[in-house]
Amino acid sequence: FFFFSVFHRKTGEPPLINGWIPYLGKALIFRKDAFKFLLDQQKKLGDIFTVHIAGRYITFIMDPFQYVYVIRNSKQLEFHEFADKMASKTFDYPALSKGKFPDLKENLHRIYQYLQGKPLDIISDHMMKNLQDVFEWKCSQATDWETEKMYKFCCSVMFEASFVTLYGRVPAADGHKVISEIRDKFIKFDASFPYLAANIPIELLGATKKVRKELIHHFLLQNMTKWLGGSKVVQARQDIFEKYELLGDYDKAAHHFAFLWASVGNTIPATFWAMYYLLRHPEALAAVRDEIDHLLQSTGQKRGPTYNIHLTREQLDNLVYLESALNESLRMCSSSMNIRISQEDFVLKLEGNQEVGLRKGDWIALYPQILHMDPEVYEDPKEYKFDRYIENGKKKTTFYKAGRKLKYFLMPFGSGISMCPGRFLAMNEMKMFLFILLAHFNVELVENKAVRLDNSRMGLGILLPDADIAFRYKLRS
Repeated sequence: FFFFSVFHRKTGEPPLINGWIPYLGKALIFRKDAFKFLLDQQKKLGDIFTVHIAGRYITFIMDPFQYVYVIRNSKQLEFHEFADKMASKTFDYPALSKGKFPDLKENLHRIYQYLQGKPLDIISDHMMKNLQDVFEWKCSQATDWETEKMYKFCCSVMFEASFVTLYGRVPAADGHKVISEIRDKFIKFDASFPYLAANIPIELLGATKKVRKELIHHFLLQNMTKWLGGSKVVQARQDIFEKYELLGDYDKAAHHFAFLWASVGNTIPATFWAMYYLLRHPEALAAVRDEIDHLLQSTGQKRGPTYNIHLTREQLDNLVYLESALNESLRMCSSSMNIRISQEDFVLKLEGNQEVGLRKGDWIALYPQILHMDPEVYEDPKEYKFDRYIENGKKKTTFYKAGRKLKYFLMPFGSGISMCPGRFLAMNEMKMFLFILLAHFNVELVENKAVRLDNSRMGLGILLPDADIAFRYKLRS
């Protein structure tokens, strides 16, 4: 009755949790609640163990002091090939690592310089202006209380402002309508994202294949050339794709669609959680609003939807309560798994003379949610404390475990070579959204219900809410 051979452990290899179902191993229990499963195994087996999940052998390193040894070893522990395979399947373009497209991966990577330094200031300024335009279009009539669903609201504002910032304006008279049609398709596709990431064939996912094809068609060159005032980063990507004759029009469009998903797929839910927690905690809301009003006063800027607010990067960075509140919501809602793949049989050397024997093709995983919820690092980790990242009025960057200072204490954007290249822009966008919302509007929850994390995206980034919640807003007098 044994359909699979027992996976014998060699000397130096961590203990293996195999599961009794052939091929699946512990996949079902892991998918149900990875956080609880990993904590249980850690209690039983210590900080390093291997789990058999759907044909893969994944070694988890649970001790945050050991993270640095995994992150540092980028030669033997690779990430890009794995990410490329997953993305090409999910977004329907040919894998970059196939040799057909020499240096394409490196060239695309180089473009991320447009999301740092001076170019970041330019794209952030555009985002600030576009966010204000969307808010004005959407909310400037709200002289009395308007009620909306919060996730839907965040999605509508963030999607449109991000889309216009990256790809440009749709010049048609119904430009808003065109973007909201793209957004509605995007939401449908995004609902299937966890299944695609888990390697489930798209043919089994209802209308997802059709929706994906329609979304990709929006990004064909003949459509994109009509859009006005797109970003340098997207223009640079277009220029690179043009150099590769083997990349078809559809493939290029699929790359653009993937970039859109990377830009908003996690930012939208993260914005929702930041707003939700602020509205649930009046003292947090008051402190952040006070900081915002103080900045506007000190720079002589007026608030109200007809006034354009301008913020420098320095001013954004100095909003310590806003940043701390945002970081605290990221700590509570992010659940990314940092994966590396062993390129050869080798021994990973860790702190304290520990060694881990790895085989070629083995996966190594860090699961920062365990760190984010560690009561030794964060007192009362299940509680939202908006000022957790502030000490004596300044940013707090020192956190300890067992009396030792941690190098890594907050990891919503991955680590090392797999760190999100758009993280600075994402942080700016979320801060700006909250800034405009709180500067111009009184905002409060209408429903008194607790929204919980939906675990279906565990390991994939920011978790979605399990339900939407009504809130109301009106212009501040």
